[in-house]
Amino acid sequence: MPEATTGGRGPAPLKGTESGRRVAPAPIESVSRAAQVGKQDLLAVEEPLQIQVSLERDGRRRAQDVAITMRTPGNDGELAAGFLFSEGILKRPDQVLRIRQAGGASAGRMPRHRVVVDLKSGAVFDSGRTRRHFYISSSCGICGKTSIESLRSRMHFRLSSAAAVVDPAILYGLPLALRQAQSVFDRTGGLHAAALFDFTGNLLSVQEDVGRHNAVDKLIGHEFLRGRLPLGGVMALVSGRASFELAQKALMAGIPILLAVGAPSSLAVETALRFQMTLVGFLRHDRFNVYSSAFRLRGRQAGETR
Repeated sequence: MPEATTGGRGPAPLKGTESGRRVAPAPIESVSRAAQVGKQDLLAVEEPLQIQVSLERDGRRRAQDVAITMRTPGNDGELAAGFLFSEGILKRPDQVLRIRQAGGASAGRMPRHRVVVDLKSGAVFDSGRTRRHFYISSSCGICGKTSIESLRSRMHFRLSSAAAVVDPAILYGLPLALRQAQSVFDRTGGLHAAALFDFTGNLLSVQEDVGRHNAVDKLIGHEFLRGRLPLGGVMALVSGRASFELAQKALMAGIPILLAVGAPSSLAVETALRFQMTLVGFLRHDRFNVYSSAFRLRGRQAGETR
């Protein structure tokens, strides 16, 4: 059973998950006006992951179920850490003793992988949240489970309202940089992606997953476990739309600029306005819309959207 080792501010990322199968072959009939041909296609793998938190009490460790998410295997420990942090269950990486992974099967014999986040003795966390037994779908996450006001009470960081720092011209090249870094999407065409860029447009990290929220959790979990939060000097780019949940996760990690190649939802815009996060949608190679806090884009005035 692979597990992380303790060191630095928090545990190392879970080891051994990179061998998880991300791509699966499938026989198909390829149909066109000219011909119908049998061939093999490649599919993005979607499998359940059970996330548990364990704490030592009376000399024994007891694990509590927190969530089951449908995800693409890989970076499972970082996914678990990012999810637990963005939900307010974890606050600091030094709460974590280790992250371990185990296999198994559900009652219905569906293969299930399990990640257990072992907390250090004396660690304090909101165990009431674990009793809610979140179920996360790969398409929308924990839809509608929280509100802007509850987000305010759980945020650990406040976004800086410093003067504009990013040249808008830099943004035009980011979707292509993200697309070129999507190795599994190249093979399957079936994954979302999320990436972190610095303010000069350098790609810092990228994650792919069948779930938009999972890809963002993997990004945040990677940084959380290394003690790098808040992420005040980076931009996050997502390959699809910007939902409330993605805005929530970016805010929890202290990310001041959230970019999306698709449309934002009304609640994502309302959230960005409330917390003065810069929110950009419909990002293309030659245009984008700014929905909130344009002051972080050099040369743009607050209120400009195009």
